[in-house]
Amino acid sequence: MFPKVFIIILNWNNWPDTLECLESLKNNDYPNYQVVIVDNGSKEKFQISDSGIKVIYNKKNLGFSGGNNVGIKYALEHEADYVLLLNNDTIVSQSFLSKLIEIGESDNDFGILGPKIYFTDEPKRIWFAGGQINWLYNRGTMKGYGEIDKGQYNSSEISAKGGPASGWQQAEYITGCCLLIKKEVIKKIGLMPEEYFLYYEDTDWSLKAQKAGFKCIFVPEARIWHKCSKSSIEGSSSYIYYHIRNGLIMARKYAPWYIKPLVHLNAWQRIIKQMIKLIFFPKKRIWAKYILLGIKDFYFKKYDKYENWN
Repeated sequence: MFPKVFIIILNWNNWPDTLECLESLKNNDYPNYQVVIVDNGSKEKFQISDSGIKVIYNKKNLGFSGGNNVGIKYALEHEADYVLLLNNDTIVSQSFLSKLIEIGESDNDFGILGPKIYFTDEPKRIWFAGGQINWLYNRGTMKGYGEIDKGQYNSSEISAKGGPASGWQQAEYITGCCLLIKKEVIKKIGLMPEEYFLYYEDTDWSLKAQKAGFKCIFVPEARIWHKCSKSSIEGSSSYIYYHIRNGLIMARKYAPWYIKPLVHLNAWQRIIKQMIKLIFFPKKRIWAKYILLGIKDFYFKKYDKYENWN
């Protein structure tokens, strides 16, 4: 008996990558899954000819968590056992889902699972090999990022139940690029948090699941490749703004009590540093502006989407 998996693929103005991702899924060897594409308010309403694929069209961009939540609700309404969030700019290996399910089914406490992820243009270079939290800088970091894979992240942990483990490691969070979650976890902790709009919602969800007694598991034998985001370029104003604001939101909710004062101290140090940039370094004013906006909106509790991009 194979658990039913709903694969949620979020599309926003990038149907070519979505179609390539779907093509790679055809080679997937897991026998019991349903693909659900959630189009997040794209300008082009592309029609999928495959009747076996469910397409949901949102009227506007609901953000990463809001868009995925539409698909997650559909999955739960149709008796999903697992939900897999999969970025549309990924290419999957044949056994990635089978490997994830195998480990997920081995322990009831394994609530959220993720594969090893590589860069598409450098197939042996790691993008993600498990997530860690740096509370001093209130951000998530990806183990192995940029390293050539030489098996350094393949070692297995020993099961807490006493038996030898096969191909898994515990992580502090799993990236939303490819995240497998059990229905029991969603029913206990709820849908993805939507106040972030973009970035850190996967980290928040992972931390919330762990507070509820579940574990986040990295499965190195499950492999996919990631083209990296084309909808939000690293270093852009949106990237800077959301990372600053959302890192502070996450720290407010989950940072250890002894770290929280340092988080606020670091925020005020950033304010001073960015004010200096605004006055004396014209070439850095754009970055400084959006860092300051992110900090301001955090303290004034202006969450969700920032509407006033230039």
